[in-house]
Amino acid sequence: MLSGALMLSVGGLTAVPAAADDGPIVTTRYGKVQGKAGEAANSYLGIPYAAPPVGERRWRPPSPPARWSGVRDATEPGNPCMQHPSDTPWGDLTGPGTPSEDCLYLNVYTPARRSLRKRPVMVWIHGGGFTVGSGAFYGGGTLAAKGDVVVVTLNYRLGAFGYFAHPDLTKESPHGTSGNYGLLDQQAALRWVRQNIAAFGGDPGNVTIFGESAGGGSVCHNLISPLSTGLFHRAIAQSGCGFPLPARADQERSGAAWAESLGCADVACLRGKSAEEVLNASTAPNVRWVPNVDGKVLPRQVTEALDRGLFHRVPVLQGTTADEGRLTVASTYDLAGRQLTAEGYPVAVRAVYGDRTDEILARYPLSDYGTPAEALGAVFTDSQFSCSQSQTARLAAKHTRSYQYEFADRNAMDYLNLPISFPIGAPHGSEIRYVFGDVSGTPAQKALSDRMLKYWTNFARTGVPYALGAPRWERFPKVQILAPDAIAPSTTFPQDHKCDLWLGSAS
Repeated sequence: MLSGALMLSVGGLTAVPAAADDGPIVTTRYGKVQGKAGEAANSYLGIPYAAPPVGERRWRPPSPPARWSGVRDATEPGNPCMQHPSDTPWGDLTGPGTPSEDCLYLNVYTPARRSLRKRPVMVWIHGGGFTVGSGAFYGGGTLAAKGDVVVVTLNYRLGAFGYFAHPDLTKESPHGTSGNYGLLDQQAALRWVRQNIAAFGGDPGNVTIFGESAGGGSVCHNLISPLSTGLFHRAIAQSGCGFPLPARADQERSGAAWAESLGCADVACLRGKSAEEVLNASTAPNVRWVPNVDGKVLPRQVTEALDRGLFHRVPVLQGTTADEGRLTVASTYDLAGRQLTAEGYPVAVRAVYGDRTDEILARYPLSDYGTPAEALGAVFTDSQFSCSQSQTARLAAKHTRSYQYEFADRNAMDYLNLPISFPIGAPHGSEIRYVFGDVSGTPAQKALSDRMLKYWTNFARTGVPYALGAPRWERFPKVQILAPDAIAPSTTFPQDHKCDLWLGSAS
């Protein structure tokens, strides 16, 4: 694919290179795209859903893309958004291509077989801590073919490019806000879906947003954002809903201090910096590149909005993995060349939880776990994921259909053969390939993946997670435990994860 800077403008349109002759062609409102035909699924990659956010468009809401003449080659993904390489057990989440500010592209996957009916649409929002990742890292062909749905994956601005807030930006904004550009990108992609997805056989009246980690958080941010009204009809948040966000004023203060560290007293100076300069400076300490509660894009915290019913009343499915925190422990210790000892366990707890350490150690004694790493992993799992997601599921259940799960394949990452001294279990992110249908493990793991894919896609189809031949999934407060040996509801999830310690009476 050619970047926007290399394309030629012809009569207000953009001329693009001719596509290959043997792929399916779809006409969007911006021009024709030619994708790649597959045996089970077709793919249309690197479609622009917004204008490149470069130059004066840096740190501004996304604008519609330019129209083009001819047929656009849609066989390769667009550039990933600006980011540093990411070192994870799954590889570099950047995905294919070279990071660029010109990155607002999406990918569409459709079943190869024709259908007389419009199919449900599932829009994937990738994770990566709001600083890394790309839509093209996740192939949607298997999910589309097996689930008989249209799958969309997308890029959105990351790090300083997506979440920088500054008083100057707030002043120039017609809405009097700044810093949530990555979220605005997601909403622009959803508007593109509403306008164009019917041409790909998708139903614009039945759109599900789903995502994991920062993507799961983004799902819940869209769930409460007034600007996403009417853009989706179901929501699936995997390991990310309900994390507290900073206020806009706090983000503006830290943003102004960060700008001064680059020698810039105003945003005009920052817009004059190269993308590489901004990226390299974005790793400064004491700066969090996350969305902010600005009163407009995000009027309030997710938990408050869910509690008060101030969100889009769509069915919500959300959940976590059984051992979320073990990946953090593995990355901090074993994968960094050291092991957590019994003596280091209380030190590690105190470094994060301070004055609550004694209370936490009493509830998570080493004698209850095989290794200190597993003990610390349990603390992180319960405090940072399981209980907060249980809380948001409970709050949503007051106002809409709410479903919760726990993914519990304790051998989900055995295929990676990680060099660690303790069982990694079912850590953060390990459920994603099960949902996307990309499991090549044991027959039991493949069967679990098939059922999860059907639960997810039938939820997208009807608002109820079901799968033929699989156990019934009941609404919250039941929690569906998803494991290879058995799928069954649990009524003791809050107790199992000691949520009284982390949520108090709210558990």
